Amino acid sequence: MKALLLTRTTLIWFLLVGATLVSWELGHGVGLDSAAAAGAAILLVTFVKVRFVVLDFMELRGAPNWMRAIAEGWIVLCCALLIGLFLVAR
Repeated sequence: MKALLLTRTTLIWFLLVGATLVSWELGHGVGLDSAAAAGAAILLVTFVKVRFVVLDFMELRGAPNWMRAIAEGWIVLCCALLIGLFLVAR
């Protein structure tokens, strides 16, 4: 049982659960005064979670560098576009 709890996958899962709790708290107005800042922070936390899922659960962490670069570039591009659209629409 101890060996299962010390694996990278379990650690990443706990981090994802923690990030979900942080997003939930931000959505309920804890920590930030502005709704726009809270929304942007929630989107940022979401894309950090996406990165963990892509690299660890879709196993791109050990993929060739070009494949990992494309995946991470896509994540950064989508994150920037969505946060930008969110802030402009406010």
